[in-house]
Amino acid sequence: MRYIENPPNPYLKYSAEYLGEPPAAKLEIYEEFTTKKIITKAFSSDFGHRYTVNCYRGCIHACTYCFARQYHEYLGYSAGTDFETKIVVKPNAPFLLREELKKTRENIRHLDFSFATDPYLPLEANYELTRKCLEVCAEFRVPVGIITKSPLITRDLDVLTKLENPTVFFSIPFPTTEKSKPFELYTPIPEVRFRAMKTLSDAGIKCGIGIAPIILGYNDSDIPSLLEKARESGATKAFINLIHFDTDSIEQYFVQRLHEKIPTKAEKILNQLKRERGGNLRHRSFQERNQGKTEKWEITLKLFDLHFRRLGFERFERTEKPKEETSFPVQQKLF
Repeated sequence: MRYIENPPNPYLKYSAEYLGEPPAAKLEIYEEFTTKKIITKAFSSDFGHRYTVNCYRGCIHACTYCFARQYHEYLGYSAGTDFETKIVVKPNAPFLLREELKKTRENIRHLDFSFATDPYLPLEANYELTRKCLEVCAEFRVPVGIITKSPLITRDLDVLTKLENPTVFFSIPFPTTEKSKPFELYTPIPEVRFRAMKTLSDAGIKCGIGIAPIILGYNDSDIPSLLEKARESGATKAFINLIHFDTDSIEQYFVQRLHEKIPTKAEKILNQLKRERGGNLRHRSFQERNQGKTEKWEITLKLFDLHFRRLGFERFERTEKPKEETSFPVQQKLF
């Protein structure tokens, strides 16, 4: 058994290491009953201000590139394997949401599920917290957007059809299981996600595809086929994001997993990313998270825009107008 590094939490003063082989990682579920708010105001350079709801913390999907890994460190856990094996559940999330909307409904124009995890983790099959929260949104007539990698969302088709103009984005950055597995360790295979997209779109739910992250030299050439498959599956919206690492621990975990899963391509991928980041793997500022510096990134944007237009995907309004107007829908509002 090879040792999989779990980067230490930078907020803890002391850390411990095992002598010899570490114990096998086991899934641990923690229930968090809180009186705090469940609606969070989040901001990203890509999509502006968003109101989000997270019924869970951590993610069993174990995507090596996930930016949300950093939020597990706030709980005293690691951004590495802790993020994938120590899942926090909020059983009273639907109650909290209802109580908040009673007071703030007029100020909430839109809610996104989720920001720090997938709202349809396997645990959702039993807890049904996302489903119950969506029922609350339907009751209060709150427009909803969802981003997921899971076909479990089709279970809630009856609730989705009751919502005010819902939009569901499926995150599908890779066209095949072979290309997906090195980065998305335990996610449903791409084909299953496309089938779920077709099921929702056939039922009248507005769907989109998120080709995120773009890993230059690995999946940028797959953009046309992914957009075509999404269009065939009923998607009308699409966006892309360049891979980025918000913390050292996420960067370390991604690099180690990359060398482990596809060692023959690892250095090529990392070197290209460094060229996009001025010699570093990480961006220098929050505004540069989704911006590359080389002609390869510019060509990727043009490739996306070309097929976006060819296939008739819909434009969507920006949350904030950027300083320089561009035709590429990369920084536009999702929903």
